[in-house]
Amino acid sequence: MVDNQISMQTPYHSLAKRKGISVDNNANDSSTDLSAEEKKAARMAEIFLNRTYTSSLSIRRMRMRMVSRVIRYKIVERVKHLFDTAVVLLVSPLALVIALPIMLAVKLDSPGPIFYKQVRVGRWGKPFYCYKFRSMYIDADARKKELMANNEADEIVFKMRKDPRITRVGRIIRKLSIDELPQLINVLKGEMSLVGPRPAVPEEVAYYQFDYLQRLDAVPGITGLQQVSGRSDLEFKRWIELDLQYIQEQSLWKDLEILVKTIPAVITGKGAY
Repeated sequence: MVDNQISMQTPYHSLAKRKGISVDNNANDSSTDLSAEEKKAARMAEIFLNRTYTSSLSIRRMRMRMVSRVIRYKIVERVKHLFDTAVVLLVSPLALVIALPIMLAVKLDSPGPIFYKQVRVGRWGKPFYCYKFRSMYIDADARKKELMANNEADEIVFKMRKDPRITRVGRIIRKLSIDELPQLINVLKGEMSLVGPRPAVPEEVAYYQFDYLQRLDAVPGITGLQQVSGRSDLEFKRWIELDLQYIQEQSLWKDLEILVKTIPAVITGKGAY
């Protein structure tokens, strides 16, 4: 009798119990309030738990699957970096032509360095210096606390449409996303990719919910699904959803699609401030 009661506590029933749902063991699954995805995940877990890997053949098959998955992942990762490097080298002459007058304009517009580097959180939480053309006054970081009450973004991101810390030249290069041109150096160093979730600052990551941490599973990018879907006009939760969607669907063709969509997004400047 005890064994029968224990066997009835499948992952499906455990999930229903956590959701506060009363499940009749003889009732049809459709009578519960679990979603189709939750039912599918619970059934898969139940099948896995009931499987045994006692034979040497089963163990070898399991090992081969794990090894093949790692090899495939490494190949995809390597191809993505080679693609990024090739594109950066291809556009470097044009990028240099654009960068020279911007560097001069930034220097003449306000006192301070031409470049701005900031610690960002990369893949799997590894910190790195992210490079940009300076678009704010040199005391911008110190003044941020004063402006927190005027934050126009939701949750943990800080955004202001008329941020007083932004210089005259800064408004132009931020609108066109040209301030991010130096991040091509980060791409060559392997710290960033052309396409991926935007790298977050450590202060934001410190407040991430558990689900949000999944966006750190990918190499951060200069552009991404979020950037071509509304940029700063989107709610932070939607940012996360788009980042996680990209991580699940990422491929070379997906990167090409996003890069093509980035061109009109940059030209129109919608959602950039």
